[in-house]
Amino acid sequence: MLPRADALAETLLDLGVPHEDINELVRLGRRVTEDPELRQFLEASVGQLTHGLGEIRGGVDLPDLDWPSGALQRCFPIYVFVAALPHVRAHHRAIGVPDDISRRTLADLGRHVAVHRRRHGVPGLVARRWLTLHFGGELYQLGRLQFQRSRHGERTASALAEAGFDAAPGTPCLNLHIPDFLGPLSPDACDRSLAMAGEFFARHHPDEKYRAALCHSWLLDPQLADDLPAESNIVRFQQRFRVAREDSEPADTEPVQFVFGDPGLAVESLPRRTALERAVGDRLRAGGHWYIGHGWFPL
Repeated sequence: MLPRADALAETLLDLGVPHEDINELVRLGRRVTEDPELRQFLEASVGQLTHGLGEIRGGVDLPDLDWPSGALQRCFPIYVFVAALPHVRAHHRAIGVPDDISRRTLADLGRHVAVHRRRHGVPGLVARRWLTLHFGGELYQLGRLQFQRSRHGERTASALAEAGFDAAPGTPCLNLHIPDFLGPLSPDACDRSLAMAGEFFARHHPDEKYRAALCHSWLLDPQLADDLPAESNIVRFQQRFRVAREDSEPADTEPVQFVFGDPGLAVESLPRRTALERAVGDRLRAGGHWYIGHGWFPL
């Protein structure tokens, strides 16, 4: 189910996997194709991922490889996504998704391989369940932002109802995500993404009427507006949203993970090179906390 070695290398490059990890992943890929037990497990994992492809499932829990810890265990989910690729691309073609959007959506795999190397110094994959959204036909990269087909839950539907917005639990909504490594979060880039999303979902998922966008992110913590300049991209991004609800549970590792690359870094060691780094680190060093913000706006 995996391409041969040279084709595997090309596929990995198409998926945005960093060049420095290609040779190691091709080498380990031979072990997967040559071992009957691993081939069988790969086939079962791909079947679980692609069963219900295109449905709104909220992601898929891939089975754990019962194998000694090491490079193969770290990298095996990459082979699951590579082996599922023909199914995913066929689904994209069937509903008319343009090739460039399909390619950029699925290349988020390579971004997460890069995150793993930045954090651990070796090939591997972080957030494998997250990537099942991309490879399950639930999430698309549209310009600067990512949009996930989802449904209103009880809490968000209640918050929107209080604001006079008709959104019953279970009705469609778009979850908005902000990927790293894609340049500034400028208002113009966000406007272009939202315009693309309006056209994209009306054309490729016409039966799903998306009337609201939601975002659940530390970037919506209102404390950022206290610590950053009013003209900063993050503050202007926050201004698009109405508050859906507030969290009382601190989520301090979230900004540390996304700003500095590793959620386990010691607070005392966090650098202060940019306004955002100073905002995140200084509040934590002063004994404060960061929280996940929950926001929405009508489409």
